[in-house]
Amino acid sequence: MVNQKPKYPKGCFWAFGFCCLIFLAGCNDMDQQPKFKPLDPSPFFGDGRSARAPVADTVARGDLRLDDHLYTGKVHGKDVETFPYPITADILARGQQRYNIFCAVCHGRVGDGQGMVVKRGFPAPPSYHADRLRQAPVGHYFDVITNGYGRMYSYAERIPVKDRWAIIAYIRALQLSQNASLSDLPAKDQAELESHR
Repeated sequence: MVNQKPKYPKGCFWAFGFCCLIFLAGCNDMDQQPKFKPLDPSPFFGDGRSARAPVADTVARGDLRLDDHLYTGKVHGKDVETFPYPITADILARGQQRYNIFCAVCHGRVGDGQGMVVKRGFPAPPSYHADRLRQAPVGHYFDVITNGYGRMYSYAERIPVKDRWAIIAYIRALQLSQNASLSDLPAKDQAELESHR
């Protein structure tokens, strides 16, 4: 048996071509339909603008933020001294991970302000172990991460709110670890350290 090419009805190719032509013509109509592009003028509204302001007090879905302590790090305009929720080992671990990703390049792994970019010539940020920053309220750190400070730009778009608090908890742990004294330890641990001297 010899392979033969399939035979199509004579009008099949013409019908296919006509359908493609109609489809492409329809796409062009979509481009030409009446619409306003952003910032186009409009005679419809009295102010001549096509873009309208949102209705007053409109909040985007998922953006209702009633807890000032959690979302701003301030209460009545003052930096808060406490965390908005209890800090657990899991939160500290998350804070360490986020700190190492976002902060350590400038602030250093131990918070001394000697990160890799500083070693390559970028101006050093202050050490977290300076008295001023050890005594700063946690709300100060939240404000700096959210809004930036000096050469540090805002991380609000990069670090979610709960991760900011986790990073701050880890910064507090770094401050404690680098400035702890022997008397801060339980008696059993003090005795063990003394035995290794």
